[in-house]
Amino acid sequence: MKIRSVIACFLLCLPLLSCIQSEAPNAEADILTCSVSGNVLKAEPEIENESITLIVRSDADITKLSPEFTLTPGATISPASGTTFDFTTPHTYVVTSEDRNWNKTYVVRCIVSGISTDYHFETITLEPKNERFQIFYDLSSSGDAVNWGSANAGYALTGVPKSPTDYPTSQFADGYVGKCAKLVTCSTGSLGSLVGMYIAAGNLFIGTFDASSALTNALKATRFGRPFEHVPTYLSGYYKYKPGEEFTSKGKLVPGKEDQCDIYAIFYETDENVRYLDGTNALTSPNLISVARISNQQATDEWTHFYIPFVARPGKVVDKEKLKNGGYQLAVVFSSSIRGDYFEGAVGSTLYIDEVEVIHSENE
Repeated sequence: MKIRSVIACFLLCLPLLSCIQSEAPNAEADILTCSVSGNVLKAEPEIENESITLIVRSDADITKLSPEFTLTPGATISPASGTTFDFTTPHTYVVTSEDRNWNKTYVVRCIVSGISTDYHFETITLEPKNERFQIFYDLSSSGDAVNWGSANAGYALTGVPKSPTDYPTSQFADGYVGKCAKLVTCSTGSLGSLVGMYIAAGNLFIGTFDASSALTNALKATRFGRPFEHVPTYLSGYYKYKPGEEFTSKGKLVPGKEDQCDIYAIFYETDENVRYLDGTNALTSPNLISVARISNQQATDEWTHFYIPFVARPGKVVDKEKLKNGGYQLAVVFSSSIRGDYFEGAVGSTLYIDEVEVIHSENE
């Protein structure tokens, strides 16, 4: 077993060790939740491994915000939770574990809600701090950089990848126009086999990925959607797809079965009980307003156009005032294996995506 995989396995066992030795001080240094008082936010704060994004209303005063945080047990934060800052520029917080041996730095920033509707996959950045994998981003209507989500952070825990292009989700030079997104279903190696997660499909989606829960509940780790102030009507774009040679289900070969990609978008309503959808309910939640999903995907070496209508769920009506105030969210999702979130697919299945557009009604 590779050294990094051994380390990953050790980290995976830390919660068990803490149960056995419950008297030991906590070694975790994470922000678990973030909240801001007043009518400021349009969506739940997006908490990622070392960053927090506050999606604020366009008329919000962000010069005097006092974010409050809950932390892993015993941890402390500096500056203190509830401290007031001018968030026209990002601010940095340092969380220190209860045992004082570990700390984690978070950058907290505000962006005005409003996501792009055209996606070209030309712009990437590397993961902050470690630069292990690529992150796609777009510019919102207000000029803010808005990241796409992927499960690359979870794949990093396996110890398999050696460079950014070894990850399931990366940029590829030869797109339909310019560059494109490349999604590949990969083996998770010895650690994946140990925890029953044998493959990792390449995926890319509007939303965030919670790497801290990836090994315990992979479906819950994907959080889909951002506020969208229009009613979507069509999802358009181009793709190429080549399935891998051997389809497996939970690590076992399934002779004669061929992998498929997945391309879809969801438009849903948020409420007090549903702040976002995840891998467990993205296509089944009663909060769904409409869904656009490809149904005739096929293996193709040529760039192939898709133009998929959003199909409304029965009885659903959009509240125009709630739409204006950020009460609905949109997610666009791509995967190199349609059942990859259940660890079914073929290693090597490759999906290329480019020039995607969400078309929406102009008279909401």
